[in-house]
This record gives sequence, structure tokens and C-alpha cells, in this order.
Amino acid sequence: MQLAGKTAIVTGGARGVAKGVASAFVKAGAKVLIVDREADLGEATARELGALGEVAFVAVDLMDRAALPGIVDEAVRRFERLDVLVNAAQASQQLMLVDTTPEAMDLAFGTGFWPTFLLMQAAFPHLVQSKGNVINFGSGAGIQGMPTQASYGAAKEAIRSLSKTAAVEWGQQGVRVNVICPFANSPGVEIWKQHFPDAYAAQIAGVPLRRIGDCEADIGAAAVFLASDAAAYVTGQTLMVDG
Repeated sequence: MQLAGKTAIVTGGARGVAKGVASAFVKAGAKVLIVDREADLGEATARELGALGEVAFVAVDLMDRAALPGIVDEAVRRFERLDVLVNAAQASQQLMLVDTTPEAMDLAFGTGFWPTFLLMQAAFPHLVQSKGNVINFGSGAGIQGMPTQASYGAAKEAIRSLSKTAAVEWGQQGVRVNVICPFANSPGVEIWKQHFPDAYAAQIAGVPLRRIGDCEADIGAAAVFLASDAAAYVTGQTLMVDG
């Protein structure tokens, strides 16, 4: 029970990697507020994970910037504190660079970078009180470069830069900020696999462990470590959880 007594917000937590993180958190003893724009799916996930621990759900479109501070308020109202903010939500269009439109960039930054930035600002006073931490999500698509991932990779690298700045600025208040770059069997990766099977096969072939990660057992476990007191001296890091 590495996270017993801690509370967390997990954005995008109704599915995929974020659901894996939420599930791992609950099993580690944390109270979790799941945030997602899809109400039915979010409620179903909250009921599923609620059988394992204390879980709540709030339906929010993360592109609605005015609604973002209310997420933090809801977590504190329900759980009376906030220890961990996990910014995992992200949407994007898979387009070659020459076909990438300003609207595609707006989608990637509007669902990924801007919510991460604004939720970090809103959560900061509460994280100072709890000596808590932030876990943001980057991607090898940004670090290495990958066809069709121009908008996604750009948003993820912006998030990594923001995270490093926050780690430096917030460390003196005891707030840690780290980044996970995962490779896991999320719905997004499954869509990529369907549309670009050769690229997917090449990616798997380049993984030393020769398998794709599991959203909960691999990515969620790494997130539990970073959120826990076992990582009390770890901040400003990008952890590649990609096999």
C-alpha cells in the first residue's frame, strides 16, 4: 500500500494508460478522482475501480479552460487534500507534417499542454501543503521523432519542458515533478497499429524486451513509484517506461 493516505487526480482516466495508472493507484491505497470528457465511460470506470477502493469521477472537457480549476476544487472537496496530480489525457490527429493543420495543433495542445499547465497551477498550493507531486506524460514520439506525430510530439515536448521548469521552481517547496514516457497497449497505440502496421512492427522489433507494455502492470506501477515516498529524492526526470 505505497500510496495509502494519499489522494490523486488522474486526467483521461476512463481508458488506456490513464486508466491503468488510476487502477494501480487505487490498488496501492490512494483515493482517486478520475477526470474524463466521456461521462458514461468515466462512470463505468469509477464503478469498476470503486470495488477496489475510494474512487470518484467528474466529467470535464479539458479543452474548456475555465472548467479546469474546478477539477482541483472537486478533488479537495471530496478527499480534503491533494497529493498527486497525474496529467495523462491527450488527443491528437495522426497526420504527416505537410498535412498537419493549425486545428490539429490546437487539438493536441488544447487537450494535452494547456490542461497540464493550468491544472499544475491550480494544484500547486495544495501540493505545497501535502509535499505532493506531479506526474506528467511525455512520449518517445516527441523525443525521437516519429512519422505522423507532429502535433502530438510537439505537445508532449512542451509538457516535458514545462515539467523541468516546475521541478526546478517548486523543489524548494517540496513539490516534485516528473515525466513518464510510456509504450503500452493503449487505444491510441491500437489505432496507430491498425493504420500503420509496418511502423508498429518496427517499433516492437526495436524494443529490447520484445513486447509492448501493459497500461497497469507496467506504466501504472512506474507511476505508483514516482507518486510514492520511495521516490522522495526524484524530480525533474523523464522516465522511459518503454521496454
